Amino acid sequence: MQIGTRWPVGGEAPASVPVAMRAAIDDEERTLVELGADTASWRWTLTWLEGLPVVELDDGTTIRLDGDDVVLTRED
Repeated sequence: MQIGTRWPVGGEAPASVPVAMRAAIDDEERTLVELGADTASWRWTLTWLEGLPVVELDDGTTIRLDGDDVVLTRED
């Protein structure tokens, strides 16, 4: 695993995050706003697992690539 970087919810994702994953991040952030979640202190973390980007939010939401598809999972 290679550590990437962290950035705040609502901030600009690093340029190394693929476009499809950026769209999923934006969608998730919109959902959180609609739910009224207090994300003021939340951060996204970008890591690389076996050469593929993995983005995780402080609440456990994870976004990864599966081929050309973006997969979003949430902790229960």
